[in-house]
Amino acid sequence: MVMQYKLKGETRWKKYPGKDKIEGSVSKYNFRLLNASKTKVLVPSGSYAKVLKRFRQIEFFKHR
Repeated sequence: MVMQYKLKGETRWKKYPGKDKIEGSVSKYNFRLLNASKTKVLVPSGSYAKVLKRFRQIEFFKHR
């Protein structure tokens, strides 16, 4: 899975490098989750907590 982020006012999505490497607070950004080949959006634009919660759910059921 691939996580992407963008500032709330921007239009272009960027690859998420990690929480400590983005400038400022995560509340200033929108996040989304895509499959590994980047063809399907698993979680549309949302907050950091919402996207990470869904990411954990998918990982849990994948390895169950």
